[in-house]
Amino acid sequence: MPELSQFLAYLARPDVTEMILQTDKVIAVRTADGLRPLTKAPVSYASLVRLLSGGGVGRILPSADVRDAAERIVVGDDAYTFRVSRAGPLIQVRISRAEDAPAQAPRAPSPSPPAPEPEPARAPSPARDRMAASPAAHPHAPRGAGRDTTEDAQRPAPPARHAPAPHLTGELTEEGAAAVREAGETAKRHAWRNGPPETWMQGLLRAARSRPVSDVHVSAGEVPMFRTANRLLSVSSTPLTAHEVERMFEPLLDDRAKAQVAELGYADFAVDLPATGRLRANVCRTRGGLKGCFRLVLDKPATLEQLGLPEALAKVATYHQGLAVISGPSGSGKTSTMAALVDLINRSKPVHILSVEDPIEVVHPRAKAVISQREVGVHTESYQAALKGALREDPDVIAIGELRDRTTVEMALSAAETGHLVIATMSTPSGAKTIDRLIDMFPPEDQQQVRATLAGALKIVVSQRLVPSSDGKRLYAAAELITGSVPLWTLIRDDKLYQLPSLLQRGRGLGIIRIEDSLSDLLAKRYISQRVAEQYADDPRALTLPSAAADGAAADASTQAREGRRR
Repeated sequence: MPELSQFLAYLARPDVTEMILQTDKVIAVRTADGLRPLTKAPVSYASLVRLLSGGGVGRILPSADVRDAAERIVVGDDAYTFRVSRAGPLIQVRISRAEDAPAQAPRAPSPSPPAPEPEPARAPSPARDRMAASPAAHPHAPRGAGRDTTEDAQRPAPPARHAPAPHLTGELTEEGAAAVREAGETAKRHAWRNGPPETWMQGLLRAARSRPVSDVHVSAGEVPMFRTANRLLSVSSTPLTAHEVERMFEPLLDDRAKAQVAELGYADFAVDLPATGRLRANVCRTRGGLKGCFRLVLDKPATLEQLGLPEALAKVATYHQGLAVISGPSGSGKTSTMAALVDLINRSKPVHILSVEDPIEVVHPRAKAVISQREVGVHTESYQAALKGALREDPDVIAIGELRDRTTVEMALSAAETGHLVIATMSTPSGAKTIDRLIDMFPPEDQQQVRATLAGALKIVVSQRLVPSSDGKRLYAAAELITGSVPLWTLIRDDKLYQLPSLLQRGRGLGIIRIEDSLSDLLAKRYISQRVAEQYADDPRALTLPSAAADGAAADASTQAREGRRR
């Protein structure tokens, strides 16, 4: 960005009366024909501070809300009048030549009144400033009407706090009202940028917690993004610099995470912040600088009912041994489901639950069970190392964050076969693919033995997907349940999993729920649209469309009514 002196040079032109600098707006000058922008990109709060500080006038920036505080300052060989207004995170600086606008004594910030004051609620903006000027400067004033340069010096004292200023009552045009609304929304979006960059992450996460946001993306050279209902939405119009992002991440990275980023180029870790709760974080290096993805973790385990999952899934808590696998694509809520099952056991049984996660996301409180939560990289070297010693730690339930490789699957099957309940997650798109993956991790010569072991240990496979609602504002869980039964175990043992779709169609009596059944239920409740249901179904033809049936029934009733009237 050019220096302040380069911008002030525009005030030497005879057609320019003042220059306006405002956070999250482009720098502009006022001429007889209106405002003319000088920059293409809006100015962030940090850029505005740097610009004024570099010009030696950084002291004019107020620390509290103030309206039109003026100060005469000499910059170079010329004198200028700086008029500053602040409303929360929004700052506006109007600069004019001193000979054209006599300086006023700086006005001290007013103390906060007992009741909300109308004026500060209307954040300053160039559009509003233009409307609040003299009649000659009003947008509807005759072209060429001049401005009285002594207007500011002769301006009367503002009215009492209990009476709103005259120019704020009944004189706002549609353009002015839109400008005020825009300024208020901007203030809400950018409040997190108050203060130094080390505090921005806290403000950004607080803003995310107040909305239905699952992930926060912060990247050097880009604007921050919130993921809500499977969509990424920008939080700001001003990209973050690489230096700002490094300062934002500084309070989050401990020595271990910093060393991992330096050595491997990325770090996966969990962090618990007092004001914003627990996060699962990934920080990595990219071409432009650091990039971070932060998953907002629930402050306490959710219930199956809160997650919208089938009641039949609660049967997992009654098993005393076996393998329960929770599968689904990345970001489909597998960890939340596993935490809900662990919490259900924790509240219902006096057992020992051992969990191995990378990293620990949901922290479980002590209830009836004893819970030992271990984090890979902090409390144990790897999943394999943790599971190798797990059987000597007297666990009843073992929760595994993810079945990633052959060794982990082998240990999980061994634990399930020797009298433990094992709950684990896998990143697979469906129940059938989950069973295939468990077997295919082993070499061909070992797969027959694995099928026999899996047939005896597998209790349930849950495959879930998060489906956007009809209005796109939230997500609903659609789940597929494949329960352990003799027909399923026979298909696994005899290597006939290609017959699994047939079993799913006729397996309702065995407690099996197809993904199409779950989607049809959401359709019947009008939670999702038919287009979305068909998009997420494995077989769209198997969906039940209640709307069409209802329309047909209504048509039949109408026909019968007409025939009755004819008779």
